[in-house]
Amino acid sequence: MNREIIDINDYTILLEEASSNNHLIDSCFFDEPVIAIAFYGQGDVGLTVKFDGKSKDFHHTKGMVLSFYANDKVEFEHQVSKLKPLQCLVIATTVRNIDKLPNGEGRFLEKFLSQLIHPKDHFVEGPVFNMNPEMFQLVEQFFSNTYQGEIKMMFYKSHITALLSHYFGQLTKLQNVKLNTSLIEKINLAQEILLSDLENPPSLTELAHSIGINTNKLKIQFKAQFGVPVFKYLQNERLTKAYNLIKNERKTIQEAAWAVGYDSLGSFSNAFEKKFGYRPSQV
Repeated sequence: MNREIIDINDYTILLEEASSNNHLIDSCFFDEPVIAIAFYGQGDVGLTVKFDGKSKDFHHTKGMVLSFYANDKVEFEHQVSKLKPLQCLVIATTVRNIDKLPNGEGRFLEKFLSQLIHPKDHFVEGPVFNMNPEMFQLVEQFFSNTYQGEIKMMFYKSHITALLSHYFGQLTKLQNVKLNTSLIEKINLAQEILLSDLENPPSLTELAHSIGINTNKLKIQFKAQFGVPVFKYLQNERLTKAYNLIKNERKTIQEAAWAVGYDSLGSFSNAFEKKFGYRPSQV
């Protein structure tokens, strides 16, 4: 397990990674009460929050954003396995530091997360939703950067600001659309269906039918929740998977393209370059 703690501008940043060939329980506590936002990257690890004799389970955590208030009586328990490694970035601060945050984030915390700033329990859950592709890519960059020293700190500061900007922007969209719990679950199911078969995804009509809503509502609500249209999201996931196949599993460009449903190498390379800024041969 790798755990890195960094203090930046009255924030505490926790970067945590863990993997295991067997089932592993990784527990985390906070020494003092915090208001925090947790961003879950690759892995889809299981999460159980335990507090005051109660517990709350979260499943399908890949891409999840969880905001919360927690004091030292709260335990965060991750269930890690070979197929579900942990990759979690937490941005935390305390109530006394809210007015000191560098870019006026305290005002947005009070506006969007007032229930966390004025807690009524040991653990208070704020909004939970899925990251849009820009947020997901920023989180990935925290775990893949190789900078050291002052440059590393500069990288962290700029990316924390960018990540929080996307976070509060996404909260604004969700508030405007006012998704209900049942609809959120259906849109999350649509996401799971897409991710389960990137090579041969269903059509928009098939996807809407499988989750029990019409295509127009699916398009509107999916974009509201994930920040991009359905098949733009699908394309981003395909290309991200292809990138990992080339970089981490040493697949050829042809193998990676086929694995995510591209028949044309030219189309694949052009889409790849548009997303990442460089050709797949440069990975």
